[in-house]
Amino acid sequence: MYEKIISEIKSNLGENPELNKKYLSSQIEKYVDHPYSKEIIREISRMMWDCLSEDEKNEYIEISENENPIMDILNEISYDIESGKYDTALEKLEDFMETFPPMFEDDKVSEYHFFTNPLEEELFNEYVGCEKVLRHIPDNQPLLDLYYIYGFLLLEDNQLEKAEEYLKKAIKINPVSSRIILELCEIYKVHTYTLNKFYIYAADALKYAYYPQDIARCYRSLAYYYVEENQLETALALLNYSMEFELSPMAYSEINYIKSKNGDLALTPEESIAIIENKNIQLGANPFILKTLDKLIGEFEQNNLHYQCVYFLRLKYNLLHDEKTLEKIKNIESEINY
Repeated sequence: MYEKIISEIKSNLGENPELNKKYLSSQIEKYVDHPYSKEIIREISRMMWDCLSEDEKNEYIEISENENPIMDILNEISYDIESGKYDTALEKLEDFMETFPPMFEDDKVSEYHFFTNPLEEELFNEYVGCEKVLRHIPDNQPLLDLYYIYGFLLLEDNQLEKAEEYLKKAIKINPVSSRIILELCEIYKVHTYTLNKFYIYAADALKYAYYPQDIARCYRSLAYYYVEENQLETALALLNYSMEFELSPMAYSEINYIKSKNGDLALTPEESIAIIENKNIQLGANPFILKTLDKLIGEFEQNNLHYQCVYFLRLKYNLLHDEKTLEKIKNIESEINY
């Protein structure tokens, strides 16, 4: 039904942009009460955009950039968050959210997502995928950040149910964001009857993590689960291995806690790795991430997109710390600065 209507509308478009705009406006009125009205009107709006001249498009973009309430509120609360004034930031954001209209919501035809970089989109395609048509939320509308920061502040304020609601909104936009998943893990530490959901989310976060700090946090989260299960050796192995990615005071503290429970417990790096593998827990970065990084690096290098190439080379180097990747970064940066 939807496809037939859209196909018919497109077939009636001609070469004259002004006549097309008038025709499309009439079609919006025609289908306003249709069961697929939201989806049809959105597609007509995209057709209307294609009818605009470059000057009209640029004028619209300029107006949109000057009137950006999401960006404005995030900029306003950024100093409060950096200063640790979470209560002040939350109060401002709660006032904003009371009047904030729904934006980029999925409909019967399309689903809306935002990815920080092509690696995340590749992860999404590999492990999640679209059931409908994928639409990208524009970079200048940081809806993901809005929901994530609001969820984080609600969590800090111990408003767990509301925090879960908004973090899930953020996850819906980007299902492969390990940092958002890890925030949900913090809720499921306490806001659940068992730790099963906590464990599943922590394992998912590890699958998608490509920053060393995030990988380390995933291992610390999994270690928490095994401490609660009284499997102290596995917990110690995870904490030991997490230090390969981040030298965290939290990990040191947990290691000392475990040793206080069992002073004879000690593991070599090799023993820690063997225990993790025996538990079928992912060891290090997901191999799919490393393979995809190599693919993206090759594509950007082939197209002489030096800055993008260096960005992904640095992601790879931070995970592997190999000399070959470091040498490649230096060579490309010398070309950029030449």
